[in-house]
Amino acid sequence: MERHERDARRAAAEAALGELADAGVVGVALPWVDTSGITRVKSVPLARLPAAAQWGVGMSPVFDGFLVDDSIVAGRYAGSVVGDLRLHPDLSRLTVLAAQPGWAWAPAERYTQDGEPHVQCSRSLLRRLVEGYAADGLTLRAAVEVEWAVGLADLPDGAEPGAFVPALSGPAYGMTRLVEVSDYAADLLRALAAQGVDVDQFHPEYAAGQLEVSVAAQDPVAAADTALLVRDTIRAVTTGHGLRASFSPKVTADGVGNGAHVHLSLWRGSGDGAENLMSGGPGTFGLTADGEAFTAGLLDHLPGLLAVGAPSVASYLRLVPSHWAGAFAVWGLENREAAVRFVTGPAGNRQAAANVEVKCVDGAANPYLLMSGLLAAGRAGLRAGATLPDPVGIDPGTLTDAGRREAGITALPATLEDAVRAFERDDELTEAFGTELATTIAEVRRGEIALLEGASPEQVTAAVRWVH
Repeated sequence: MERHERDARRAAAEAALGELADAGVVGVALPWVDTSGITRVKSVPLARLPAAAQWGVGMSPVFDGFLVDDSIVAGRYAGSVVGDLRLHPDLSRLTVLAAQPGWAWAPAERYTQDGEPHVQCSRSLLRRLVEGYAADGLTLRAAVEVEWAVGLADLPDGAEPGAFVPALSGPAYGMTRLVEVSDYAADLLRALAAQGVDVDQFHPEYAAGQLEVSVAAQDPVAAADTALLVRDTIRAVTTGHGLRASFSPKVTADGVGNGAHVHLSLWRGSGDGAENLMSGGPGTFGLTADGEAFTAGLLDHLPGLLAVGAPSVASYLRLVPSHWAGAFAVWGLENREAAVRFVTGPAGNRQAAANVEVKCVDGAANPYLLMSGLLAAGRAGLRAGATLPDPVGIDPGTLTDAGRREAGITALPATLEDAVRAFERDDELTEAFGTELATTIAEVRRGEIALLEGASPEQVTAAVRWVH
């Protein structure tokens, strides 16, 4: 990082102090997401924000090796007690937290003491991948759907410590459930709006106590930031109402689990004159050649992508057939059992709305790592001029094994170990992540596998229920 950049960062922070003080801010949270998908944080008093922006805040590189239970993998490139990094807040996303009075929030990137981006910083990686698309005149728009389950904090007599007892009892997608959380939901929507989050939809979901919020598409870095901010805001509002929120891929062993579906579209150019390459072309459902190649890249690399998109042992309790989780490596028009669902949008709005939804990923994922993997896969498809197989218009889980073989339908990895092996075999993904980060991803995943080896589904869900 050059001196002029450091000075500019400090000046931006100093310019923000007055407005932050007027809003009652006394501290600024500087979050980042570790390899296991856990949001970690350091914070500074408001007066120290200029220094933090200029010189960063010290933090250990050991966090790259953290597991979900806060034990540490001593890996080849992670988990050492030696060394120091600097957390630098991105003040372009500086946000006063509406549900945490006295606090502001700015996502952080990790740098070395010499001012170079840390090779295992997932946000820096995502920015570089976005810049690579921009060099070819391409932009992307992305959004993450956030699902969570709301449980009681004060458990009834006889409940196991840490158990999930739904705070909502109404039917799936039912108005009754919305009535039950009317004040809670209104507080959440107010907080998100005050923080500049553009919410598209809010609704009750399928599982017990489950809700979902969908937000407007942004560039991939902003979309990952927003996913982080939305989850932090949900936690704050939920806690304020005396409840608990779980984003775990499997809250209870017999439930359907929480997804974190990613919507993506590829565009030629930027701004108002950009062309959506997912619509208006001669291909299937209106795909252009580049839109098809991008989508084919996603589909081709899904097995390895699961190591970052479904990164927990619990993820594979969710990723089962006929549960709208996308357990098969297929794509299809509005097919909610396809791992890649193609969405055209309504007639008359398709140039703006057409996108693909990646359904096989969940809330245990680091959103920056996940988005980076998706962009790397899409870029591999573009470079290869990849083409898509025939779309699938049924639930693949209803076919026999022989029927799926005849149709060329393959299942995605059924365990985290299978996903890690697919990731290690995927040269495009591991090259995009780099040797250090790719190695650490595999080591941390195998660390969680060892941690939960022999555990029953009930024990797995209990172990991760409140950490995501």
